Amino acid sequence: MENTNLVLGLDTSNYTTSAAVTDAEGNIIRDLRRPLRVKQGERGLRQSDALFQHMENLPELLAEILDSPLREGIKAVCASEKPRPVEGSYMPVFLAGLRFGTVVAKSLQAPFFLFSHQEGHLAAAVHGTDLTGVSEYLAWHLSGGTCELLSVAEGGRRISIIGGSKDISFGQLIDRVGVSMGMAFPCGRAMDEEAMSGEGGNGETCAPPVERTSVKNNPLKPIPTDGLYFNVSGMETQAQRLFSRQGGEGLSRFLFQRIVQCLAEVTVKAAEHAKKQGEERAEGPRRVLFTGGVAASAFLRENLRHALSGTGAVPVFGAPALSSDNAVGISLLGGQALWR
Repeated sequence: MENTNLVLGLDTSNYTTSAAVTDAEGNIIRDLRRPLRVKQGERGLRQSDALFQHMENLPELLAEILDSPLREGIKAVCASEKPRPVEGSYMPVFLAGLRFGTVVAKSLQAPFFLFSHQEGHLAAAVHGTDLTGVSEYLAWHLSGGTCELLSVAEGGRRISIIGGSKDISFGQLIDRVGVSMGMAFPCGRAMDEEAMSGEGGNGETCAPPVERTSVKNNPLKPIPTDGLYFNVSGMETQAQRLFSRQGGEGLSRFLFQRIVQCLAEVTVKAAEHAKKQGEERAEGPRRVLFTGGVAASAFLRENLRHALSGTGAVPVFGAPALSSDNAVGISLLGGQALWR
C-alpha cells in the first residue's frame, strides 16, 4: 500500500545539499545528500560558491524524489531557512533550500514550513534515541561552524545557549589542522580514523573530566575552561606548532583527546548546574545529546562514554549518519508541524 502521508525536507548547509522524505510514523523514506566540493588545500567555501553548488545540486535531488511515486504522497514541504532559531540569524546558503522549497510546495499545493539548521540537527540526532518525546535536555551542537552547549525545552521549540566556544569551533579546529596535514576538507572523518587507528586510539582514554591532569604522553596542553565556556584558538596554535616541529604522527589522537577532555569537563559542570537549579524533570537535563558532524566521531563517542561514566551526566548519541548535515531532521519537524 502506498504511503500518502509524506513530508519533504530540504537543508542547504555550508557542507552538504540534503533532501529527505519521512512519513507520519517518523520512518525515513529517502535520505539524499550531495557534499559540496572544496579544492584541495582550501579550508572551506565562500557563501557565494556554496550557494551556487546548492543551486546545481537541488534539481538532481528533487528530481529523484519528485519523478518517483513518492510525489503523490507528499503532504508538506519544509526547509532550513537560517543557522539558528533566533532573530537576526542568517546565512546566504539557506536561500537555496528556501527558494526551491517555496516553488515545490506551491506546485504540489502543499503547506510550507520553515525551521533552522540547528533545530534540524537536534531533531535528527534525537530520532530513535531514548530522548524521543523528552521535553527538556542538554545538547551539544558540534559542527564545522558551531560549538554550542544548549538548554533545550518544550520538545526542541525553545533553545538557549548556555556554554561553548568563545571563538572558533571544534570543527574549524579539526579542519584547519587537518588541511595543514595535507588532508582533504572537511577533515573530520580522516582525522577520526587516524585517531582511532593510532596507538591508544581504542584503549587510552582521557583524564578524569573534572581534573586538570594531563593525558599520558599528550604534548598538547588542556583547553582552559571558564565555567561552561572556553576558547579553542589556542589549541589550534599549539597543534600547528607541534606539526611544524615533528610532523603529524599522533597529532589527530592528541587533538581529539583534548577535545574530549574539554567536552567532558564542561558537560559535568552543566549537568550539576541543571540539577542544582531544579531544572531537571526525571533525568532529562542529565542526559546530554551530542549532535553535529564532530559528534559523528567514533573516537569522541567511545572516549566520552568512558570519561562521563559515573559522573551523573549521560551522553546520548544519535546515529552517526544523522549527526552530520542532513535534511531528515527538517523533514521530521515538518511532520510534527503538519500532524501536531
